[in-house]
Amino acid sequence: MQKTTARLPSRKSKTAGKAAKAAALNKNGASPLTPEEIRAIFARFAAAMPNPKTELEHVNPYTLLVAVVLSAQATDAGVNKATKGLFAKADTPAKMVALGEEKLREAIKTIGLFNTKAKNVIALSKILVEQYRGKVPRDREALEKLPGVGRKSANVVLNVAFGEPTIAVDTHIFRVANRTGLAIGRTPREVERGLERIAPAEYVRNVHHWLILHGRYVCKARKPECWRCPIAGICKFEPKTPPPEPAPASKIIEPS
Repeated sequence: MQKTTARLPSRKSKTAGKAAKAAALNKNGASPLTPEEIRAIFARFAAAMPNPKTELEHVNPYTLLVAVVLSAQATDAGVNKATKGLFAKADTPAKMVALGEEKLREAIKTIGLFNTKAKNVIALSKILVEQYRGKVPRDREALEKLPGVGRKSANVVLNVAFGEPTIAVDTHIFRVANRTGLAIGRTPREVERGLERIAPAEYVRNVHHWLILHGRYVCKARKPECWRCPIAGICKFEPKTPPPEPAPASKIIEPS
């Protein structure tokens, strides 16, 4: 069956310009970090976050797939808020098809682009019922043929649901990889290839989680919090962001 996906509007990455400049300076896409520095970075992430996990709430591979589709151009927190009630009603493809597009739209209306996403979720659920006996396929090509599922989404499902050593490059990972020097690339696919080349085998399964969480909470887009970064001494980003100035002490007014 030919994949028919309701398209979501594209959004330019805010870091694309910086990434292009970095890639121009490093045309072969190789990391400016040494193998020892790369291993040290991942060792520090492993020490800080030994068991990193996705922040998308799910109960099985199917609900993970749905959550990932809904998360496009939306926050994990926003998706979790909507899917809490949804997955209580429909946690399998058959139940989702029975729920129907109208009720699904109502359940996810707090998420951006909910009309398009509802169409995609119902369509992919029907395919899973008709072609895969209600199971999520453990195959990249099959996943990418599902409506609303691209390479990044397929990588998330393969990694989280099936333990595959895939690296899903979202806006956070794209930024962190280029900013730190781990993997220089103009596109998410270039960064993905770069990370696959340099990530030590024992760390590769968690690379996606470490970088997305690091980008979300420490290496933020507008102002990276370098003063509390575990890899600040290795990272190639300059100038490092200094710690915030301490708040001035409150004056104590003595009673007259």
